[in-house]
Amino acid sequence: MKKSILFVAIVLVLTSFMACGSKNNKPDGTEGWVETPIRETGDSTIYGLCGVATSMNTLQMITDNGDTLMLSTEIAQEDGRVFGGYKVGDRLAVLADLKVMRATMVINQSLLMGNWVMPNPMDGSSEMGISIKDGGIAESINQSSIVYKTWRLNNGVLEIVNVREDAGNFEEKETFELLYLSSDSLSYRDRETIYEYKHPSDVDPYAGFNVDLEEGSFDDFVM
Repeated sequence: MKKSILFVAIVLVLTSFMACGSKNNKPDGTEGWVETPIRETGDSTIYGLCGVATSMNTLQMITDNGDTLMLSTEIAQEDGRVFGGYKVGDRLAVLADLKVMRATMVINQSLLMGNWVMPNPMDGSSEMGISIKDGGIAESINQSSIVYKTWRLNNGVLEIVNVREDAGNFEEKETFELLYLSSDSLSYRDRETIYEYKHPSDVDPYAGFNVDLEEGSFDDFVM
């Protein structure tokens, strides 16, 4: 009877010990027990504005919750995951490891929002695209078969909800991986296609320049 009780006690101790964590290597190479991490769900993106104390490798972020964070951006820059750069006052979406105060991805929402177009693949003589607006609103540009409705960033992934006429007018959500973002270029991809956009070209390059020209006369050409 005593042996049975002792066996049960040992089993309970071992079970409790194993539930506390899983065996892994420590950073110094030795083995030890570490706590099993809890899997987080939902959008972990931090939203806010770029602060005045931002420097080359350090981002000061004033979050929408009113917190001030100082985040290293070295890893994000090395991995090519700083999209659009940043300057004081820009609205940003940031993924970060707050345990070590390090940004792993930075997306400049101020640059992301705007009108983005590409040549129409049907004829190439016109432009079509998407308008990404404040408040999560998205609209189609020169497209009748697809109507963009909303957009959002979810853990660094761009999600766009649209309605297609050839799909029974049902809403569908598409997800895209950002590839490149600058003041005049945007590129992202899904599983099959890479999309490359620019801002519309229907802007007068001489807009804002008012030059008054005098009427020419014969005397102007007399040597």
